[in-house]
Amino acid sequence: MIGQKMEKALNEQINAELHSAYLYLSMAAYFHSIGMDGMAQWMKVQEMEEKSHAMKFFQHIIDRQGRVSLTAIPEPQFEWSSPLEAFEAAYKHEQYITGRINNLVKLAAEENDNAAGIMLQWFVTEQVEEEANAAKICDQLKRISNSGSGLIMMDHQLGKRGE
Repeated sequence: MIGQKMEKALNEQINAELHSAYLYLSMAAYFHSIGMDGMAQWMKVQEMEEKSHAMKFFQHIIDRQGRVSLTAIPEPQFEWSSPLEAFEAAYKHEQYITGRINNLVKLAAEENDNAAGIMLQWFVTEQVEEEANAAKICDQLKRISNSGSGLIMMDHQLGKRGE
């Protein structure tokens, strides 16, 4: 059985993961609006991944006889000045999610909740990957700067995600 503090915290994380999905879908819409369909594809894959993360927390609560409580998802940002600004926002958001995961790991230890602690280790590893991917794309976009051909090549490359 899951403790009340952990149940509440994991429900809040479900909301954060669904907000992440909503944010990435908003970024996909932005990329489509500027003709960067490959970057939009990358964000759509990211959006689906975030929904699957929410469902991992959802299932963990259910498996431990807890109660899932869904709350309103905040409206995401929908406008960015450039592909770099959007990916920098994605990177910053992943850092925020990493902080949330770290706080959950700390809570699991404080509550002596080994089941949650073990489940959360997957997310610790996942966040390393999430941050690394976003940081790499930001670095590449900085190198490309405003090169039209560079952006087209990067868009094509990112569009291969999920193939």
